[in-house]
Amino acid sequence: MGAGSKFFNLYGHGFIRAAACIPEVKVSDPEHNVRKTIELVQKAADKHAVFALFPELGISGYSNEDLFFQEALLEAVIKGLKRLCDATKDLEIIIVVGAPLKVVHSLYNCGIIIHKGLIKGIAVKSYLPNQREFYEARHFCPSRNLIVGSLALCGQKDIPIGADLIFQVETIPNFSFYIELCEDVWAPIPPSGFASLAGAILIGNLSASNITVGKDEYRRELASNQSARCLAAYIYTAAGAGESTTDLAWDGHALVYENGTLIAESERFSWDPQVIFADIDLERLAQDRMRTSNFRDSISVYQDVISKFRNIALQIELPQGRILLDRHVSRFPYVPGESALRDKRCFEIYNIQVQGLTKRMKSAGIENLVIGVSGGLDSTQALIVCARTMDVLGLPRTNIKAYTMPGFATSNKTYTNAGRLMRALGVESGEIDIKPSCLQMMKDISHPYAEGKDVFDVTFENIQAGDRTSHLFRIANLRHGLVVGTGDLSELALGWCTYGVGDHMSHYNVNVSVPKTLIQYLIRWVSSRSILGNEASAVLNDILDTEISPELIPGTNGDQPAQSTQAVIGPYELQDFFTFYTTRFGYAPAKMAFIAYNAWRDKTTGLWPDVPEHKRNAYSLKEIKEWLEVFLHRFFKLSQYKRSCIPNGPKVGSGGSLSPRGDYRAPSDGESAPWMADLANIPDVE
Repeated sequence: MGAGSKFFNLYGHGFIRAAACIPEVKVSDPEHNVRKTIELVQKAADKHAVFALFPELGISGYSNEDLFFQEALLEAVIKGLKRLCDATKDLEIIIVVGAPLKVVHSLYNCGIIIHKGLIKGIAVKSYLPNQREFYEARHFCPSRNLIVGSLALCGQKDIPIGADLIFQVETIPNFSFYIELCEDVWAPIPPSGFASLAGAILIGNLSASNITVGKDEYRRELASNQSARCLAAYIYTAAGAGESTTDLAWDGHALVYENGTLIAESERFSWDPQVIFADIDLERLAQDRMRTSNFRDSISVYQDVISKFRNIALQIELPQGRILLDRHVSRFPYVPGESALRDKRCFEIYNIQVQGLTKRMKSAGIENLVIGVSGGLDSTQALIVCARTMDVLGLPRTNIKAYTMPGFATSNKTYTNAGRLMRALGVESGEIDIKPSCLQMMKDISHPYAEGKDVFDVTFENIQAGDRTSHLFRIANLRHGLVVGTGDLSELALGWCTYGVGDHMSHYNVNVSVPKTLIQYLIRWVSSRSILGNEASAVLNDILDTEISPELIPGTNGDQPAQSTQAVIGPYELQDFFTFYTTRFGYAPAKMAFIAYNAWRDKTTGLWPDVPEHKRNAYSLKEIKEWLEVFLHRFFKLSQYKRSCIPNGPKVGSGGSLSPRGDYRAPSDGESAPWMADLANIPDVE
């Protein structure tokens, strides 16, 4: 696979495409069932899937009852398996089907693993339900009754059989899988738990699972929790239309979870056969396992159990060509897409910030807060957190000493909004014109601007940022207050803050783990619910529509900010995307670019239905690569020393902290060379 084609192929980035299949079955008619199975296997292969999972006992039908003891049915099953092998020998896809097999005079409920026309292994059910409507122990034996470790079947010899088989696909990194059957996952300690510790990263569950009221919810909980506990992908397939309804009904429920997150689900009660596809991020799961100490510790604790698993090697050729992701990739990984969940998360984050600041004030014995208010997003969020904190503590909001500090580039819009917001919240407001003190410093250090020259360099900018912070700290001394920081996670990731005596420093920073894209939604959430009053909501809405700017370099239009932060360091929506996948999963740049391309390549991908049209941006691969290069240079090369000494502040979410005391520890003198080198794997054209 060439470099360009590899980039646009999901298999080149640690993903695989799996299929969960629900065929039409006829009870005790293996010929019909095999024919329908082959049809769905072909559909899965046509969509470039490399793994296809079918329901429990799907070759014979699950609801055969005592017909399982009939020799004619068992022989028809063997013939059906042979036919399935012959029909799929030219397909590069792993197939897992359910069938009853007779082994040394006993019957077993099995999952048959087939690849390229050969049976590679036979998984056997460990736990047989034998209560209420279930009586599998009447027909089948559990895996522990096996007295052989291999079997001859369909003209093949020495086929491994048991509940201890892990299949290792050697041609696809991290692709190892284990098969369990239905009731196994209902057991107190499912076999897949031990298999995961032994290396299986994908778990397939062949299930029949009749439907009763509310059972679908329990299935989801089981599959979700097991995938999360095992740090694995979990594929579950349940029998559908065609099974006998003598006493039971079937809904054909298929689910795919990735570390607790649902990524695909079938339509229940469908009369039509179904194939649902899931693009599973194996590298993400491997990264999670590598980072999670209790997973590693469990391997040591249960070493005697997991050492008994047998590894079966498989070779598979990767699908070629352009295969983009067929899964939703959110443009805003820090912000939930579903509106109700988004509201819940905003509530939690807002209150986490408030709780953190409340505790700090109590422990410090301080009842006053000092904050600089610019009329921009970050100081707005910090100020509304301060307001709610005072309400929680039962203190007057006038204990908030808020100051707007106009400088050489402060626009009329931000200046006006800062004042409006302070008045609407009822805080004690003040104004300090920092231009005279900044000019004095410029004179002291012989800066050209003090001599009438328009030199707007980094010194010119940082003098203003430092002067504001210096004033705030001295006000805090004077008013017995605590300086509340306003800088956010996005700025820390990119090093977009003035070190030391600047916006880098405070006594406590409530925004420290909140990225810019999330702050926008937090403010919108507070505004939409009028939590701080209608007057405040009106100001918050106006602030949301203001250009993000440091306002340190003057322009010709005094009504609007002259500088655009995003024109220099890149769109925050992209840079937050890169920050998340760098810190949460440690992805290489090429993979991040591939995922970003899938999310941002047009104005509809990766979006939620309630995103307004004017917010629907798109980025070409060229733009993604250019801004990713900026991110990598700033994140890995330029800014770690700033993150190594940041003030305290509460962590609000997964992957949401760059504190050296929390999620992220890195050397201040690190290099960006490996990440910059990987940029070469991103093509320049689409």
